[in-house]
Amino acid sequence: MDCMNFRIAIPYSQNEVFQHFGKSSQFKIYTVANGAVAAAEVLDTAGVGHEDLALWLVQHSVEAVVCGGIGPGAQGALAAAGIAVFAGVDGAADEAARRLVAGELAPVGAATCRGHGGGSCQHCSKSGSCGCH
Repeated sequence: MDCMNFRIAIPYSQNEVFQHFGKSSQFKIYTVANGAVAAAEVLDTAGVGHEDLALWLVQHSVEAVVCGGIGPGAQGALAAAGIAVFAGVDGAADEAARRLVAGELAPVGAATCRGHGGGSCQHCSKSGSCGCH
């Protein structure tokens, strides 16, 4: 990834980082030029989900994903597509993009899933722990 010029995708809902990567119906795509966000657009996934989102993101020239929770299948698909993953992020999507561009986020090496709404999820054990937090 050219750190001065690239595209970031963030699962998006109501100006926030949507917390379940594979179920996001929209992504906000940021174009970074000369080390700063130059443009942004919100795109609908048209029903594409989970691992299939990797191809959708490649088709939109995305090189990095900033997200909240993401399961191992989706993370593996993104890695195979050459897309860097920065997970465990919440809050405003625009702020998350700014933090990535500023070098304040580190890529993850293992899938993260924080138990949506404080509970467990399909990617995790019944206790809600992935063993990767």
